[in-house]
Amino acid sequence: MTGGRAACRPVCVQCLRAACACACLRQPGVPVRCAVELLILQHPREQREAKGTARLLHLAVSGSRLLVGERWPGPPPGDLRRELLLYPPTPGDAALPATPAIDPAWLQSPPSIRLVVLDGTWRKSRRMLYDSPWLQGLPRFSLDAPPPSRYAPIRRARGQGQRSTFEAALLALQALEAEPRALDALWPVFDAFVHSQQRGG
Repeated sequence: MTGGRAACRPVCVQCLRAACACACLRQPGVPVRCAVELLILQHPREQREAKGTARLLHLAVSGSRLLVGERWPGPPPGDLRRELLLYPPTPGDAALPATPAIDPAWLQSPPSIRLVVLDGTWRKSRRMLYDSPWLQGLPRFSLDAPPPSRYAPIRRARGQGQRSTFEAALLALQALEAEPRALDALWPVFDAFVHSQQRGG
């Protein structure tokens, strides 16, 4: 110690953690390439969150994009894919317009889809949605009766259906992909991360 404070530990430039999480990615078949494009919009306060999973997800899914910001007035530059927002229904919320329906034909062509995922606490992600007409105008994709959370040992969800960013995005991708079993290699990545957090990083 110097001056009553512990010396700063080096931070990995890839996973941005003092306790490097890159070892969690050393699993067979990782990174995985998806037909569906994954776009993760991360709230700035989540960048250094020790138990956050968005960057791990980004590193595990080849071709994914991770962008950081609080407000998204319009879509980031990209090709003309059909965008779906991973977000639960908000019936009766007068602050939000009616959600457009998903065209069933979209789901027949996974390579034409971009899944947009918000990374933040429930309050932060809701504010990101409220502040963005673009996000509000996207059709919603929500998880129907997801399996029990694997994240529970390190962070308790506030709502029964809430999942970590990694879990929610992976479940959504598996529901959208034509070959969902191809993404099974990502579950050991997540389980290794949870185990490392249980051991103290």
